[in-house]
Amino acid sequence: MQGIQLIVGLGNPGGEYADTRHNAGFWWVDQISAETSSKLSMEAKFFGWAGRLKSGSHEAWLLKPSTFMNASGRAVGALAKFYKIPPDAILVVHDELDLAPGNVKLKKGGGHGGHNGLKDIAAHLGTTDFWRLRLGIGHPGDRSAVVNYVLHAPLRDETQLIEHSIDKSSALLAMLLEGSFEAAMLKLHTKSNPA
Repeated sequence: MQGIQLIVGLGNPGGEYADTRHNAGFWWVDQISAETSSKLSMEAKFFGWAGRLKSGSHEAWLLKPSTFMNASGRAVGALAKFYKIPPDAILVVHDELDLAPGNVKLKKGGGHGGHNGLKDIAAHLGTTDFWRLRLGIGHPGDRSAVVNYVLHAPLRDETQLIEHSIDKSSALLAMLLEGSFEAAMLKLHTKSNPA
């Protein structure tokens, strides 16, 4: 099975959104970029910040769309088409309302769950058959409160939990790049038992 060739972190551009829950995908890509010394630069033709990632014998693209969340597909579609990257070699990292802060899940395909970034990416790729890394941010409890909730910064203890989930999942980078998805899911979804 081929590994991931494009990792997309979802978020909204601009300083006022940098620390908001909706930008968890950006945080993940920023961390990977720092850990692998990968440089992202603004690429107008890809509607975002893009750069090459090298890890061991594997290479992949990192991408943070510079469009707003609901137009994320433009960037993903442009880069994937240009480099002929198939949907099942794309990993989209995004905030997930249905998971509590600290929880993180990897899955392939499925619906968009009301997430406008995923919805737009599926529309541009013509399929939902891409990988998702879902970073839990929790739910405000009321649907009408969701927009306000995702566009605000998490509380301090939530931030620590989200950062922990980013650390835990970014440690699986090598598995994702080589296509060891089953092993990555097992590692990610198994609660580590205290000794």
